[in-house]
Amino acid sequence: MVLFPIVRMRRLRQKKLRRLVREVKVDLEDLIVPIFVDENISKPLEIRSMPGYYRIPIEGVVDEVESCLNLGLKSFILFGIPSHKDEIGSSAFDKNGVIQKAVRLVRREFPDVDIITDVCLCEYTTHGHCGVVKDGKILNDETLPILGRIAVSHAEAGADVVAPSGMMDGMVRAIRNALDDAGYTDVAIMSYSAKYASSFYSPFREAAESGYKFGDRRSYQMDVHNSDEALREVELDLKEGADIVMVKPALAYLDIVRRVKETFKVPTCAYNVSGEYAMVKASAVQGWLDEKSIVYEILTCIKRAGADLIITYHAKDFARWMKNLE
Repeated sequence: MVLFPIVRMRRLRQKKLRRLVREVKVDLEDLIVPIFVDENISKPLEIRSMPGYYRIPIEGVVDEVESCLNLGLKSFILFGIPSHKDEIGSSAFDKNGVIQKAVRLVRREFPDVDIITDVCLCEYTTHGHCGVVKDGKILNDETLPILGRIAVSHAEAGADVVAPSGMMDGMVRAIRNALDDAGYTDVAIMSYSAKYASSFYSPFREAAESGYKFGDRRSYQMDVHNSDEALREVELDLKEGADIVMVKPALAYLDIVRRVKETFKVPTCAYNVSGEYAMVKASAVQGWLDEKSIVYEILTCIKRAGADLIITYHAKDFARWMKNLE
């Protein structure tokens, strides 16, 4: 084997050549923009723990999507903050609910954009958990029909993809059956297959008003210590009909992203979550790191790990920076 000085790895690291031999590139088509739609407000409301990110009123969602399209971003995942909450989250499957209204508005104005909807109960229940609760216990099986109703209502409104995030056993099968029975066989499912009970979600709970009133979510979200379990979760979701699988969070779980992609070779999404976003923003404000460089590096690393799609709150900033570089 011929080695140095014949082989010089630095040759391809010259400024003119680096771009030519890059193995991974983040494209705007890889990014999914989260939008928080709040039917309780009349103008955008900044999220305190996520500087630069806002809740959007229903009537403002079209303008928000249009601003993203102008930046080259074409895929969106919608989260709703309803005006009414109850024990079973009935607003989540209301045909005139916040997400249903928002989806119809976006679909009417922009028929070609990719609309993904979060399918869960936490934003819609008084207790803030992702399933039906009885005597302080989250009931898995009793939750499944409700998730099916939510998914069908989103499909009726015009969603392309529904994304169940509650980590209920059997949720993908229940949603697939509900969609198919209602005639929505072409609506895809992007399952939060490996969603960990992470501390990185705190800003999201403020953003979506989805904090829980008792206990925690460890009885249904994954233990942060486990890796093989993630593969079991993904395999089950695929067998139940998931079209895309997701790992959440992203940065602290890049090993899981890699294992999932290498094992199953299916479309894989990673969620660059609110706590990861907040850390970058806070450090940038203090001048401790260069925001543009660190965001570029983070998204590149997530893509390099194997993610085909990335949900990220950095999407609009990243798109602006890339546009200015062209």
